[in-house]
Amino acid sequence: MLDGLGVDTLTVELSPTFQLIMSVSLMVMMFTVALGLKFQDFIDLKKEPGAVAGGVAAQVLGLPLLTLGLIMMLNPAPGVALGMIVVASCPGGNVSNALTLFSRGDTAYSVSLTAISSVSAALVTPVSILFWANQYGPTSALVDTLDVDPTIFLVQTAGLLALPLVCGMSLAHWKTDLAAVMKRYLTPVAFSILVGLILVGGYTNRDVLFSPDHNLIPLVMTHNAVAFAAGALAAVAMRLAGPKVRSLTFEVGIQNAGLGLLLLLSQFGGVGGAVAVTALWGVWHITAGFVLVGLFRGYDQLTKNTRIS
Repeated sequence: MLDGLGVDTLTVELSPTFQLIMSVSLMVMMFTVALGLKFQDFIDLKKEPGAVAGGVAAQVLGLPLLTLGLIMMLNPAPGVALGMIVVASCPGGNVSNALTLFSRGDTAYSVSLTAISSVSAALVTPVSILFWANQYGPTSALVDTLDVDPTIFLVQTAGLLALPLVCGMSLAHWKTDLAAVMKRYLTPVAFSILVGLILVGGYTNRDVLFSPDHNLIPLVMTHNAVAFAAGALAAVAMRLAGPKVRSLTFEVGIQNAGLGLLLLLSQFGGVGGAVAVTALWGVWHITAGFVLVGLFRGYDQLTKNTRIS
């Protein structure tokens, strides 16, 4: 049992001005993501609807369900569980596309899944967070104490996510050249926001992150391993080809931790345990992702050498 004594007594305090900055940062991030989305990114939905639907289900339903199971087994502090649920409810990010490319996976399939999860995030992410948080009693009670109004949360979050997504995709469709220029300049801004959030979250909760009393590092490593395994097993269950197995492994294992941090800071009062888990996930999932890339590439090389011999 992870009692997490004291882990949720820490909060990241936000002034009204900083809350506004967080909201603007969230919109910039989503707008930048949308600038890179094209209608052809959804082509696999028509070509292989079963593979796409299964991949989306693994992300939207499979990972949160397994996360809830892990929470029930480990019984973490309410805020820690909230962080796990928020991470599991967030869409994948462009990092999964890059890791898929490096590992010689099916990049087109990866891009299609990322595009769908990003576009649907405006509705799916807030609904998923509230639904799964209510399935674990301590976290449900915590959300009640934070005085989070479900209707307001859904409307605000959907607006913050949907508006920049619609604007970005519309600009990318009608003004391709302008969108390309804007994406080139905004991408480092969005990346800086992401890195900054993870660093601030990690530094603010450094005592929690590295305290042996809370076991957050093993917890996050286990949770992330479950996510990668869920993607791989879902792909195998659907009998997808090898490159698609790699794609779905990264799509489910790599989540937009930056978005999760923004939601926690702007909508959930910066609960220390949740912020710590999400910040730690943001660092670890990329590290684990590159380890997997190395394993996949090593397997390819070993297979190649075996064939030659």
